Amino acid sequence: MQKRLIVSDQLLDIMLQRLAHQLIENHVDFSESVILGLQPRGIYLAERLEQKLNAILGFPVRTGALDITFHRDDFRRRENPLTANATRINFHIENQNVILVDDVLYTGRSVRAALDAMIAYGRPAKVELLVLIDRRYTRHLPIEAMYVGKYVNSLPSEKVLVEWKAPDNPEDNVWLITKNEEL
Repeated sequence: MQKRLIVSDQLLDIMLQRLAHQLIENHVDFSESVILGLQPRGIYLAERLEQKLNAILGFPVRTGALDITFHRDDFRRRENPLTANATRINFHIENQNVILVDDVLYTGRSVRAALDAMIAYGRPAKVELLVLIDRRYTRHLPIEAMYVGKYVNSLPSEKVLVEWKAPDNPEDNVWLITKNEEL
């Protein structure tokens, strides 16, 4: 297995800052906008964006977490049952501009599931998608992100891994992982 660094800690911080400023350009004071991080991995990106936005704006931006587990089209096809994550939405999304946030956009199926799950909490005025990594040319569904940290050309056999700072991990990094084929 080969691991190639495609986004370093320093570059990721710059990307987050840029994404936060793009959001501010389009949503100004966030009075009619909310951020929903997709469980399980999009919540880390949503939390980081929330921190950046709060620091820039000087007031809190409404941010929540949306579980899509039971809305996935492959829910019953897995060998091991999926475990649901928590949905944390303590605000109304009815007639709000919703920014869905996920770490990697691959086939688009998670976003489709998020659209289904979100409707249980109200009908938004508009839905936008923000992703850290957009794996181009791999969509199963016609879904496109409005805000993208980085576009990556990758093969279906490759995987993008986003590592966030944690007690056992001192840096944020994004890796492209390629499995070595045995001959």
